Parts: sequence; structure tokens; C-alpha cells
Amino acid sequence: MTKPVSVVGVHEAKTHLSRLLARVAAGEEIQIARRGEVVARLVPPRERSPRRLGVDEGRFTVPDDFDGALPAELLDAFERSL
Repeated sequence: MTKPVSVVGVHEAKTHLSRLLARVAAGEEIQIARRGEVVARLVPPRERSPRRLGVDEGRFTVPDDFDGALPAELLDAFERSL
């Protein structure tokens, strides 16, 4: 099935952007033209595959002291940079 496509002028796109975005969210493609030449397209986002959890499992190790206190010299360096 072919997606519906509409062409609107730049002025109409600026004036009615919220309405155009609602139409795009419903699956329509909107082309924006300046002086009759299409210069941009508003299209719905591509379908994304679900995120897979755990793909980096085993690739790195978080040290036990990861959230421990920083060494004094490093804290001093941060404070001096403010």
C-alpha cells in the first residue's frame, strides 16, 4: 500500500506545523516546497526493532569501588577547574 503524500508551501508548514506533525504521526508523508520545488520531507519514523538487553554482557567489568570516593588530588583538580 502506498503512503499518502501531500505537498505544502513553506508558509503553510510554518503556520500549521502541529497539524502537519499530527498527520505525519498518522502515517502520511508531507513534502514542503519553496516556489514549487520540494525542499524537505516530513515522514513518520522508521519502525525500530525492540532493544535487546544484555548484548554487552561479559565485555567489561565494573570495579567494586566504582562509586567510591575519588582521590584527594583528583577532587582538588575538579574544584580548581570551577
